[in-house]
Amino acid sequence: MFAARGYPDSVRDAYQDKLDQLAISLASACELVADALDKATQALLHADLQLAEQVISDDARVDDFRAAAEEQVFALLALQAPVATDLRIVLSGLHAAMAIERMGDLAEHIATTARRRHPHPVLPAEVAPYVAEMGRIGSSLARGAAEVIQTRDLTRAGQLEADDDAMDDLHRHLFTVLTAPSWDHGVAPAVDITLIGRFYERYADHAVALARRVVYIVTGRMPRPLVP
Repeated sequence: MFAARGYPDSVRDAYQDKLDQLAISLASACELVADALDKATQALLHADLQLAEQVISDDARVDDFRAAAEEQVFALLALQAPVATDLRIVLSGLHAAMAIERMGDLAEHIATTARRRHPHPVLPAEVAPYVAEMGRIGSSLARGAAEVIQTRDLTRAGQLEADDDAMDDLHRHLFTVLTAPSWDHGVAPAVDITLIGRFYERYADHAVALARRVVYIVTGRMPRPLVP
């Protein structure tokens, strides 16, 4: 993901090693939050309390990752005093760590809903397929972001935008189902599902923001802001 510039060979090599380590950590964390979303989705679909508890407890690992990534970034800032392109690279790593932590939090929120409603299912039958697909797209986006971080593939980054469009379509359709006259499951399930849909939609936005950050590193153009 990253490349150091403008340093003597020995310093550049050490600096490049640290940047590579940061990129590997970011990609690994993307895989971690992708797994978390997969498990949270299964907990929702199957009222699986054990999976929900696992996602909630494992979120501490994502928090630990962010703290470690911040230490890496601050060490690079303090010891190497990067400027220009290198400063953009290092600060992008910090933004990425924050986005990944938020993705982990959103997966935890989904799992918490499953735990709170257990042993009762959260999702009526007519809603479950849409949520299952949102979970599949979300974890795929996180894994795609990991791939973009490792490869700096701008074409792959652009593909994530199209996948995010599919998530947005599902989110809108879910709201249509909840507001239809045929909805007969009451207000409380509708509120839960509205929040869940928002959690998936925001998770996907953060994954795409990671890919946009890589585009920014490669091209020097600031990514477009996400529409909330």
